[in-house]
Amino acid sequence: MDAVIVPILLGVFISIFGFSNMKGNIASVHWYHGKRITEENKVSFGRMIGLGTIICGVSIIFFGCLSFVALITQMELFATIGSVIVVLGLVIGLTLSVYAMMKYNKGIF
Repeated sequence: MDAVIVPILLGVFISIFGFSNMKGNIASVHWYHGKRITEENKVSFGRMIGLGTIICGVSIIFFGCLSFVALITQMELFATIGSVIVVLGLVIGLTLSVYAMMKYNKGIF
């Protein structure tokens, strides 16, 4: 049952950070990103980073839910689908976040 609860809680936690970032609060992003971004770009940067973070969080939540279905039905197909969703979600979310860093921060470091 831990294989179900932990991903769901982690996904909710990550999604909360994403919603916070989308509102323009980039405090959860590393300090040098906040320092190097101009004031007029902070909202746009926060929205892109937040969207990427939400995509990652929601994909982890879906993984936890599909793991629960796999646990109940004893069908590993659901766990496999959940694994594919989490990998795709992480790749898309991280790509969007890196794109935002490259666009507004002129680099990831």
